[in-house]
Amino acid sequence: MNIFILLLFICHAASAGGIVVGGTRVIYEGSKKEAALGIKNNSATSPFLLQSWVDNGDGKTRGPFMVTPPLFRIEPNEDHELRIAKTGALPDDRESLFYLNIRAIPPSSQEAINTLKLVVKTRIKLFYRPQALISGAQTAYKQLTFHLAQGQLVVENPTPVYVVFDSLQIGATRIQNADMLAPFASLRFPLPASETGRMVSWRVINDYGGVTKPETRQL
Repeated sequence: MNIFILLLFICHAASAGGIVVGGTRVIYEGSKKEAALGIKNNSATSPFLLQSWVDNGDGKTRGPFMVTPPLFRIEPNEDHELRIAKTGALPDDRESLFYLNIRAIPPSSQEAINTLKLVVKTRIKLFYRPQALISGAQTAYKQLTFHLAQGQLVVENPTPVYVVFDSLQIGATRIQNADMLAPFASLRFPLPASETGRMVSWRVINDYGGVTKPETRQL
């Protein structure tokens, strides 16, 4: 049997080949024994084999988590739930970031000669949030600080949680590569010489995958 396998990477929750992942991120709260993520097979006819694991961001090294079940068959129109349990020690003074991978493999048929087999891989962020940080995590993005230095906008995160940008703008310049700011870290963004604005505006993606209202800061 000659089957060509195409691996697709999906970095957000979406319906892909019938498989729907119930979230764009997982927040694992340190006060709980595990986190859960819903999975649904929207196909009316095709089952899938699902394989799930957690890596530390490099796509190779497994993170200190166990996903249950790690490999299972999901039937047409079936709902399932992945459970994620921490298996190793992590810092308790800041969030830690990992990635949950879900690979959906469609069934093979003996009649499927020289056909294209789509293997869909969904990859979403998994944030481990220590218990002491839970209460203030949702509003931490409001504590970001900004200043100008050598023609650059400097953004500093004085908080112990990750901030994921939806948008970042200063004056008329929208920062195109603003993505994610780690705890206690900073980022620098070069600005065009023509930009003289001093008003910074930003929005972030919250725990539920939604976008916050804009925050503004005058430099």
